Amino acid sequence: MYKYLIFLLGFGLNLNAFSQVSISLTVSENTPPDDSIYIAGSFNNWNPKAFAFRLSKEGSVYRIVLPSGSETAKFKFTRGSWETVEGTATGGFVPDRTFNYSTGLQLNLNVLGWEDKKSGGGGTGSTALPNVKVISDTFFMPALNRKRRIWIYLPNDYASSAKMYPVLYMHDGQNLFDNQTSFSGEWGIDEAMSNMEKSGYSGCIVVGVDNGGAQRLNEYSPFVNFAYGGGQGEEYASFLVQTLKPYIDVKYRTLKDRANTMIAGSSMGGLISMYVAIKYPEIFSRVGVFSPAYWFSDSLLQFIKQQTISEPIRFFHISGANESASMVGLMQRYDSLLATEGYSNVDRKLVVKADGAHSEWFWKREFPEAFTWLISGPVGMQAGLIAKLNNATTIYPNPVQTTLSIKAEHIIDSVQLLDNLGRLVYTQQLNTNNYKIETVDFAKGNYVLLFHADGVYYSRKITLE
Repeated sequence: MYKYLIFLLGFGLNLNAFSQVSISLTVSENTPPDDSIYIAGSFNNWNPKAFAFRLSKEGSVYRIVLPSGSETAKFKFTRGSWETVEGTATGGFVPDRTFNYSTGLQLNLNVLGWEDKKSGGGGTGSTALPNVKVISDTFFMPALNRKRRIWIYLPNDYASSAKMYPVLYMHDGQNLFDNQTSFSGEWGIDEAMSNMEKSGYSGCIVVGVDNGGAQRLNEYSPFVNFAYGGGQGEEYASFLVQTLKPYIDVKYRTLKDRANTMIAGSSMGGLISMYVAIKYPEIFSRVGVFSPAYWFSDSLLQFIKQQTISEPIRFFHISGANESASMVGLMQRYDSLLATEGYSNVDRKLVVKADGAHSEWFWKREFPEAFTWLISGPVGMQAGLIAKLNNATTIYPNPVQTTLSIKAEHIIDSVQLLDNLGRLVYTQQLNTNNYKIETVDFAKGNYVLLFHADGVYYSRKITLE
């Protein structure tokens, strides 16, 4: 029996080896001979320069064996950044490649060209509208000591009017307006804005900041993920607030106040958008979070818990139902945290689409609805009521050892107790202004009391000793 078990285990390991994917790649003649070639895809969070996914060169052919997986994988080849992603023979955009994992799969592939090696004649051409322009290809980022391309969309009537406009700041600028510069298709932000204006919307300026290619993961998170990077998000946020926004406000007719300043992005761009909005509530009042990469670091949760709400913010979350195993759950966790921290339920919206994907085509389709909701109402329309209810509620003692007393000047409909991870540990429906919670059976630590009254939620932080 023992020998038979060893045989089965060995046979299983051999099957696993055969389920790996072997790729052989031939590249175009204009490929710099000293450049490394990488594969980036759904299997490595689209990292364009992951050392473990660098192809080895054997003569004129590049090779790699990918770990085993399941279902369908999407991928592209790069030379270490999204600026140097593969393209057509003339450097134009090519869609994602795909394969289905299967036993012994071998792929023989070709790269016809690279997007940074564009040539004339036969190129795809720019798809950006005339009212989109590049402010600078070398806009300096003092906090990071780097340069970056910056785009701007101006409303249809900008040149013919004296109007002032709200501003939306967005990340991954090369994917917003122009299919020729995108690595996986464009959002069509310019067409979406133009169409809304033709339907009666008064207009909005959109500023797009290119991602830093190999620096993208570093810049889009202030928190470090030891496998993928991060840690430069605060410097990137500082650039947006201290350098880029003042420049835009001087050079263009903008409505400079927080009520008219927004931020949005997808994936890691969604993560940094959330961070920037929470970090600088005096600057941004509305945030669009598309398919956020909240998996990257739990530290953002702790950061939000540590902040004190000084201004109301309007949040729009959206993703596909099956983008990843954790996507929807993490979005819901963040939305619940925002509720417990006191952000109004009318200023938060979470949308999950059954057919949604972690892709530009999905974000392009959903952007008009998201933007329309973000601008559809004044931010914090219930902020005054929440403040009033909070001021009329007394909890004591805090810290608490055995019994927590609650006394209010109004009727409380319900009370919930959530632990430091946002998990519900106690709930009770009420119809009273006085209530006591026995806390001796709960673990020591920091908690949030979530109250519901007069149609809104409000919260208090407590400590159990």
